[in-house]
Amino acid sequence: MTNPATLLQRLSQSFTTKVKSMSWDWSVFVLLTAGLTLGSPLKAQADSPETAPPQLKDTLSQIDRFANGKDVEGLLGFYSANFTNSDGLSRQLMAEALTQLWQRYPLLNYRTELTDWQQEGNAIVAETVTYITSNEQDASKTKFESTLRSRQRFENQKIVYSTILAERSQITSGANPPKLTVKLPEQVRIGQRFNFDAIVTEPLGDDLLLGVAIEESVSSKRYTNPTEIDLESLAAGGIFKVGRAPLLPEDRWISAILIRGDGMIMITRRLHVVE
Repeated sequence: MTNPATLLQRLSQSFTTKVKSMSWDWSVFVLLTAGLTLGSPLKAQADSPETAPPQLKDTLSQIDRFANGKDVEGLLGFYSANFTNSDGLSRQLMAEALTQLWQRYPLLNYRTELTDWQQEGNAIVAETVTYITSNEQDASKTKFESTLRSRQRFENQKIVYSTILAERSQITSGANPPKLTVKLPEQVRIGQRFNFDAIVTEPLGDDLLLGVAIEESVSSKRYTNPTEIDLESLAAGGIFKVGRAPLLPEDRWISAILIRGDGMIMITRRLHVVE
C-alpha cells in the first residue's frame, strides 16, 4: 500500500511545473479576456441591442472575427492609441500578451453579445457579454472557459476605455479534473466579511486532493507578474474560506486551484468592493 505522505509528495512534485505554467497562462488569459471586453456607466435610458447603429454591431462582429483569427494587428485597429481600462491595462501590454497567448493556445473561440447601448454626444457606450471557450488544446487536455460582462466607450469608432462588470473564468487540465461548485458574492462593502467556497461535487474516494485559495488586488502588474502558488493538502472535499474586504473600494480576484492525481482546475471570480 502506498504511504499517503509519499503519494502526496509525488503528486505535489509532479504538478509543480504544471501549476506554475498554468499560473502564467492564467494571468495572460485574464488579460486577454479583459482586453477584449469593451467604459463609462450607462444611464437608465440605455437602448436595446435591436436599435443599435449598424456600425456598432459591425465593429463588435469584426472584433470577434479578428480574435478568432488570432490577428493581433487587425484587432488593435479598433483600439485607440491611448486605450486604457479599469484594471490599468494599456494597448501595448495587451498586444504583447495576446501574441504570447495565441502562439501557445491557437484554438480559443470568441463570441460577443451586445446587451444595451447609449449615445453620449459623439461617443457610444455599449454593454456586452463576451464568451471565450476552447476545445482541448494539447495532450494535457487543457480547456479554457470565460464569461465577462463589461461596458465600453467608442469614440470615432475606436475603443478608448473599458470597465469589467463581472468575470467568471476557469482553466481545466488532465483527464479528470475535479468538478466544482463555487459560491462567492459579486459585490461586498468595504471591510465586510465574505465566504468563498469551492466545493467538489463528486465523490473523491481514496483520491488525495491538493489545493489553495488566492485573493489578489486587480491591477495591471498582476497580468505580467503571476502569483507563485504553494499547494496544500485538503482534508475536506473542497476549499472553504472566510475573507474580509479591504477598507478601500477596489476589485479583487478570488481564485481556487484544486488538483488530484488525474486532473486540475483553476477558477477565478471577480469581487467588487464598494463603499
